[in-house]
Amino acid sequence: MQKSQDKRSRSAKPTTIHGFAQSGDLLGFQKLLRDNPSLINERNPVMVQTPLHISAGYNRAEIVKFLLDWPGPEKVELEAKNMYGETPLHMAAKNGCSDAARLLLVHGAFVEAKANNGMTPLHLAVWYSLHAEDCLTVKTLLDNNADCSAKDNEGMTPLNHLSNGPGSAKLRDLLNKALEEHRKRRAIEACSETQAKMDELENELSNIVGLNELKIQLRKWAKGMLLDERRRALGLKVGTRRPPHMAFLGNPGTGKTMVARIFGRLLHMVGILPTDRVTEVQRTDLVGEFVGHTGPKTRRKIKEAEGGILFVDEAYRLIPMQKADDKDYGLEALEEIMSVMDSGKVVVIFAGYSEPMKRVIASNEGFCRRVTKFFHFNDFSSEELATILHIKMDNQDEDSLLYGFKLHASCSIEAVAKLIERETTEIQRREMNGGIVDTTLVNARENLDLRLTFDCIDTDELRTITLEDLEMGLRLLSQ
Repeated sequence: MQKSQDKRSRSAKPTTIHGFAQSGDLLGFQKLLRDNPSLINERNPVMVQTPLHISAGYNRAEIVKFLLDWPGPEKVELEAKNMYGETPLHMAAKNGCSDAARLLLVHGAFVEAKANNGMTPLHLAVWYSLHAEDCLTVKTLLDNNADCSAKDNEGMTPLNHLSNGPGSAKLRDLLNKALEEHRKRRAIEACSETQAKMDELENELSNIVGLNELKIQLRKWAKGMLLDERRRALGLKVGTRRPPHMAFLGNPGTGKTMVARIFGRLLHMVGILPTDRVTEVQRTDLVGEFVGHTGPKTRRKIKEAEGGILFVDEAYRLIPMQKADDKDYGLEALEEIMSVMDSGKVVVIFAGYSEPMKRVIASNEGFCRRVTKFFHFNDFSSEELATILHIKMDNQDEDSLLYGFKLHASCSIEAVAKLIERETTEIQRREMNGGIVDTTLVNARENLDLRLTFDCIDTDELRTITLEDLEMGLRLLSQ
């Protein structure tokens, strides 16, 4: 009888890598793996589990540690998934194996990994704790910042799986406390992120000269949107802001396109728009020459701009000066744009001269209902143009013609402003505005090249634009 029992005992000993992982036979496991290292991530039949799955699910901490510290060239798959999409951490959690869970987490196991049903390890640990009245694994996961608000495929959080019975009270208190701590921690992180985003916006605004009313409005919008981010981080439910459609009114060169790009980056930064892309269009991009061409042409441009900003430059050109002009299809293009402005898929900015834009405003009774913000871009003074010139020289991209060049110390804002005032007319400044700066700088660099000789070896002189160069650049502009 004894011999028969011994025989059965010997036959019951594990012989596979998974069997050793389940039994906890560390010596047998080590020998088998050293003899055949390729077994480290061997999948078993049916359940498709690795030795790490098995040892974690049976709390065989010594074997888990041996696998995690394995020195061979092939490393253990920490996030391997079985047929249910469960990782080794899921297996430890669902069986209350806190020692194994702790080891896995120390080695970087993803605490928010989701199984095929969307459950995280915390979901499964809560299920185990409900039946076993043991919260140790739940505490281990919470100590590693497991998210109590994570939802499975049915929209259930770990808290939602708790019953109202007295046995759930302790677990509920534990999860609620962790949830509150998570919210506070997220709020602190959000505060830092919010300030960084606001600083980024202020840096963008510092490159805008003048336009104080618009800057104030951009700061208002930014602060409101960022505070909404903070509210959501604290678990509050707030309505989603719909970004406003706008009209930018003013002469060319007053910074309308630049501000549109900054606004696009702002809306993307706070999550209102999925991209910061600004699609710039004019009449020729929207209006066809024949009946039936305008609608599809305009819709293609709107589709291209989805998720970002559609910037309609010289928008007044969509509306003919003579209402009797039946052959003009600009109004059709405008109506196509107006039809999508309530969808929330695109933000539209209409830009153009102040007086002609009145035609656009009057052409459609729904225009003022949809376009809620009107900003006037005033002409730049000589002092403002000089400031813009300095900003441009300080912020040259590597692909810019003026990259690597600098202004001479004599080119102060005051000196450049006097130069602009003397060398340009009021009409030039009104018609060109910021365009004066770009052309002047290109001309000034050409004058610098003309002044220098080939035997010049002074590196500072080779890259310094002087007041004389700027003066010649402005005179060429007038010619």
